[in-house]
Amino acid sequence: MIGIAYLEHFVHGNDTESMPNDDVSALEGTFHFAATGIATKDFGGMKSANPLAVIRPSTAVDVARAVRAAGRTPNLTVAARGNGHSINGQAMAEKGLVLDMRAMEEVFQLLWLDGSPYVDVSGGALWEEVLKRCVLQFGLAPRSWTDYLGLTVGGTLSNAGVSGQSFRYGPQTSNVTELEVVTGKGDTLLCSETQNSELFFAALGGLGQFGIITRARLVLQQAPDMVRWIRVVYSEFEDYTADAEWLVTLREGDGFDYVEGFVVVNGDDPCNGWPTVPMDPNHQMFDPVHVPSTAGPVLYCLELALHYRHTDLPSDVDMEVDKLLGGLRFVEGLKFEKDVTYTEFLLRVKRVEEDAKAKGIWDAPHPWLNLFVSKSNIAEFDREVFKKILKHGVGGPILVYPLLRSKWDSRHSVVVPDSNIFYIIALLRFIPPPPKGPPTDRLVAQNHAIIQLCYNRGFDFKLYLPHYQSQENWMRHFGDKWTTFLHRKANFDPLAILAPGQKIFSRNQPFSIT
Repeated sequence: MIGIAYLEHFVHGNDTESMPNDDVSALEGTFHFAATGIATKDFGGMKSANPLAVIRPSTAVDVARAVRAAGRTPNLTVAARGNGHSINGQAMAEKGLVLDMRAMEEVFQLLWLDGSPYVDVSGGALWEEVLKRCVLQFGLAPRSWTDYLGLTVGGTLSNAGVSGQSFRYGPQTSNVTELEVVTGKGDTLLCSETQNSELFFAALGGLGQFGIITRARLVLQQAPDMVRWIRVVYSEFEDYTADAEWLVTLREGDGFDYVEGFVVVNGDDPCNGWPTVPMDPNHQMFDPVHVPSTAGPVLYCLELALHYRHTDLPSDVDMEVDKLLGGLRFVEGLKFEKDVTYTEFLLRVKRVEEDAKAKGIWDAPHPWLNLFVSKSNIAEFDREVFKKILKHGVGGPILVYPLLRSKWDSRHSVVVPDSNIFYIIALLRFIPPPPKGPPTDRLVAQNHAIIQLCYNRGFDFKLYLPHYQSQENWMRHFGDKWTTFLHRKANFDPLAILAPGQKIFSRNQPFSIT
């Protein structure tokens, strides 16, 4: 165990303004440290930073101590690291303190409030752990998910958390009623819509800028037993978007419980093309004879799911599915179905992870790009990006599906396009590192070209999981929310100690509210 006094030697050097001796001795022995190697890189694999130390906090008290310790120095910063799935170094702290939130003590408490179920969980808990415990122990589950569940609760709530249920329940940030947050001042506060509400709204989607989420209260619902998992293929983008938009605007109980979709290369490329559509390749085959001769370089696959219970008659499930699919304009003969358990469905990306690890591409660089694009611009995005720039694929999924702005709380820090229907687009590259795969720099440049095209065309769009190098770009990103963002920063983290890897504020450059 390393002591803070040892760290202080490096932090201050010959600084005259160092931490008082009694503070050092008070902190000596209170932190558990880990090797710093874990925090030098992230899933993106494109950035690296060398923290001064990695602290393994057990409770919010430990987190608050670390933040206060940093605040007593002239330049230390603090980054909360969940499961390390950032793409651009957002959870890093060069010469700062990184908190390994996975070390937090387990919190798992079921509550019934006014007849509705909730669960309190640690900010460092993985969503897959929350899923398994809720379903196995109580037959309950959170309503809104991410596709990949090897992410921490605090991590996704600091961004948004989006998947195929978001059209109905909103992102994960819209499905939490209370947080415990350690602010940049080192205060530990309970917050909700009615208590410390400004901090509650700030922290949700706040990119870690205002506080570190140490506990969250999640809304639960009854978990279904089974899922009918369906994929249908389209040759025309216009038909694809019309059907997807119709499905996400149906009332609850009248439609599917999950709506997503992705772009597929119109060819036999095993990583980007037809073979990626069947969810059970051993028993299903994509027969290209069904693809219309008028189809372009890419196809579109709508991914749907209907929840049901063991007690439901199979014929009733079939009838419900057929009724919904009957109104859709997908290519006949290109429908794929599979019945799986609810847990198996939500953990479907775990199989992708295992496969990628086996192929050695899980730890390769991941120059991913996530953005939200307005419905009014999505057809042009398809013409210019999917059909041209990305017509050969990205070596992994290209997600594109609609979300409803009405399900997002505008009081939260996250920003989305103005139109009520907007699309999430995610370029999830899984490619071997050079020399087998293309140079990472070339793929990053491709991302920048796509973003620049959106600016040049005047698209109503926002980056999701944003990453910018200048405050001017951050100001443009937040738009009319920037002033609120600044006020919240001044209120909850005035020394700019938290989340330095986001590159929004700097500890050594005071920010002004104008």
